[in-house]
Amino acid sequence: MNNTKNVVVLASGGGTNLQALIDAEKRGELGSGKITCVIASKADAYALTRAKENGIKTRTLIRKDYSDIASYSKDMRDALLEEKADVIVYAGFMTILDEQVCDEFEGKMVNVHPSLIPSFCGKGYYGLHVHEEVLKKGVKVSGATVHFVTAECDAGPIILQKAVEVLEDDTPETLQRRIMEQAEWKLLPKAVQLLCDGKIEIRNSKTYIK
Repeated sequence: MNNTKNVVVLASGGGTNLQALIDAEKRGELGSGKITCVIASKADAYALTRAKENGIKTRTLIRKDYSDIASYSKDMRDALLEEKADVIVYAGFMTILDEQVCDEFEGKMVNVHPSLIPSFCGKGYYGLHVHEEVLKKGVKVSGATVHFVTAECDAGPIILQKAVEVLEDDTPETLQRRIMEQAEWKLLPKAVQLLCDGKIEIRNSKTYIK
């Protein structure tokens, strides 16, 4: 019996988190998960190149071709159903999809966010903006969070978190890099493995790892 779970990765840019997932799969660390498709919201996303170099199917669904989020979400939902997605991973995917996708794939979509949610998250907190705000506030620890995706930005149940020290001479770029290396690239594959292997339970908006 084939228990392989189809993992579809959504990306908008460079795909460094996608690369972490590809590397983890090669090491046998995605459990029963297999990356079967990468869907990009921009035609020039380098994530597409990474996918092609590793023999992974690619699709583009260009966000700016759509006038509103509802029509984009509908086509994304249809694409994910076509790809028989069991698990969907946001890897630097910059569009908040609406209920059409979130309800269809409830408990199957995960995102990695570059801070310790509920700090420095929600609308407007993405990419370097997060790290700029962290440094402005002078907090001593930041980190990364993997959480389930819901229609509300960064509000889904938290799966895994890892703290990373903020250094006095950090720039947004150095902090971003350290959080990627020490937290994001470790947490995301681990969360995908747990989800593919049926090890995460959601009760009252909290997750429990079996």
